[in-house]
Amino acid sequence: MQYFSTNRRSPHATFREATLNGQPDDRGLYFPGSIPKISNEFWDSFETMSRGEIAFEIIRPYMGGEIADQSLRTICDETVNFEFPLVRINERISTLELFHGATLAFKDVGARFMSRCLREFSSGNSGRTAVVVATSGDTGGAVANGFFGVEGVDVVILFPKGKVSRVQELQLTTLGQNIHAFEVTGDFDACQTLAKTALADPELKSKMFLTSANSINIARWLPQQFYYFFAYRDWLRAGHDKPPVVCVPSGNFGNICAGILAHISGLPVAHFIAACNANDVIPRFLESGEMIEKKAVATLSNAMDVANPSNFVRILEMFDRDHVRLRDLMSSVSVSDETTSATMREVFEKFGYILDPHGAVGYRALADYLGGHADAAGYFLETAHPVKFDSVLDITGTFGEIPESVAELESRPKRSEVIPPDYEAVRDAITRLIR
Repeated sequence: MQYFSTNRRSPHATFREATLNGQPDDRGLYFPGSIPKISNEFWDSFETMSRGEIAFEIIRPYMGGEIADQSLRTICDETVNFEFPLVRINERISTLELFHGATLAFKDVGARFMSRCLREFSSGNSGRTAVVVATSGDTGGAVANGFFGVEGVDVVILFPKGKVSRVQELQLTTLGQNIHAFEVTGDFDACQTLAKTALADPELKSKMFLTSANSINIARWLPQQFYYFFAYRDWLRAGHDKPPVVCVPSGNFGNICAGILAHISGLPVAHFIAACNANDVIPRFLESGEMIEKKAVATLSNAMDVANPSNFVRILEMFDRDHVRLRDLMSSVSVSDETTSATMREVFEKFGYILDPHGAVGYRALADYLGGHADAAGYFLETAHPVKFDSVLDITGTFGEIPESVAELESRPKRSEVIPPDYEAVRDAITRLIR
């Protein structure tokens, strides 16, 4: 398997090269040269396979043989060794809970997989490896946990100061050792631009192995396909005879992009919905065909406060950049904070289910879609535990059962540095790590 740049000005790369590079020199994103098709043999045994077996079969074609099957199977088993329950909310709506991992967010899957791949690839390297990640909340915590204590690997986390929740900030700033957290006095888009600039900096790249850990990195992005297959198996076991409508709370669009990739490979899905908050660049694009840039605005669903979603170019790649063709499979809507709050209260009062603000955006978009499609049913992704968002307590009066891991975070000292949204400051910070 070879990977090409979506900008088509950089050399093709193997899975290993693309993982270590993070991003092509031309600042595009790596994309697989071909999309594997799911075999009939896979579907014949699908419902009896373990999660590790499903993950291995899905990801193996993307490896190009660069990780031995035995090692890859171990990586897959370790990546998905927690639960991914599909929980029924009412007769037509279920939720795929993706918050049962170490940092209570869906990004544990990609971060676990990538950290283990990078450990495999970095063994024997004489120099240090620096992983640079921009985060609006959950990515950084998942990456920090996945790479914590990994010898020879430093992690640089850039997050917008004051724009992540209390629990998210604790997960980003309390590890220390090889985890270096920087609070940027700007928004997520500024953090993402700084990370991309660092990854393309030839001076830094001459001094260390430099890679990304956002979903722009294929080793973070590709394994997000796994849980769509897990959900479909539970969908079948629940007795559904039609493919689901799948609604994904969307900010940087890596998650829904992985779901669409899985669908093109052969996973049955009736329709995808990209549920956005007030940052509505993509809903507007699907309406008009024009990508009109606008500044990100802060919302209750802060992990989705992205005005320039990096991974959308990968979705366009799968549809030859034809937004009309894309609209046949994927729609996108914008949900306001007022509607998000009302939905959280409504679902808690009616069904006793506690939504986080991102899940609430997903629920609302799915419920509205199903209102116009009487014969359809589906699920939305609940991407993080409610306790990670301070607003949940204010809106519903409860976080529900608080995981023990959250209480443990409170006892750790904070370790972070405040820096301006200036690339020189970021380069200086990364350079200090290799002295």
